[in-house]
Amino acid sequence: MDFELPLRNENANKGTFGRVLNISGSDYMPGAAYLSSVSALKAGCGYVFLATEERVINAVAAQTQNIVFAPLNAIENLLKTTDVLLIGCGISTSKKAEEIFKSTLKKVPDIPVIIDADGLNILAKWKNPILPNKLILTPHVKEASRLLDVNVDRIITNMEFFAKELSQKYSCTTVLKSSETVVCSKDGEIYKNKKSNSALAKAGSGDVLAGIIAGLSAQGLDEYNAAKTGVYLHSLAGECAKNDLTEFAVLANDQIRYISQAYKKLLN
Repeated sequence: MDFELPLRNENANKGTFGRVLNISGSDYMPGAAYLSSVSALKAGCGYVFLATEERVINAVAAQTQNIVFAPLNAIENLLKTTDVLLIGCGISTSKKAEEIFKSTLKKVPDIPVIIDADGLNILAKWKNPILPNKLILTPHVKEASRLLDVNVDRIITNMEFFAKELSQKYSCTTVLKSSETVVCSKDGEIYKNKKSNSALAKAGSGDVLAGIIAGLSAQGLDEYNAAKTGVYLHSLAGECAKNDLTEFAVLANDQIRYISQAYKKLLN
């Protein structure tokens, strides 16, 4: 399987590698904002703008100084200059989160949009949603069951079929996650990642993957290539972390730390 990596021009600047607007985090899930934002940067994009609640900004700022922070009321202006939108990681399904999610998708320009986690749960309840043309959905099987109104057990036994169902229903690239992950393009092209790794069965792993995909997309990969390369890169990072730390002790933070080793393997 060949994976497309972004081009890295030695004469480039931070603007060359793209801007990600990440709308994520909430009072009880600030970690999702941190993990998804830092993962996008580690995947190689030039900027991450994190738009979230002030208390989340304070929590994330205590952990990293590599992110540009913005209040939620700045989203409309940020959309004018961003290259990729990532939305949903840990935003909760509150009424306020739902309003922000829907209003943002109604205003988003023609850029790639990755919807993850709580964004998927809000989408599942949205009748006649307004969705962008360049869309990536990243559900695990339970989120997929809500999006399709299908029993989880049915999805697990036929991942490829239901990944195609999601891509057709939402006109998107789908990343359907379980012990194996299936990526399906808008046109029905399939990539299966069968690298099962229990080290990745930790809270925050999905946030890391969503950030990696956003970071690759910001650097110019199309939706399907960003998704399948992101899935493979994430699984490699988990494998590298497991080899050093054992499958028991790998945290989402460790997955981020091993993205560099995963890149080395992929480049070789």
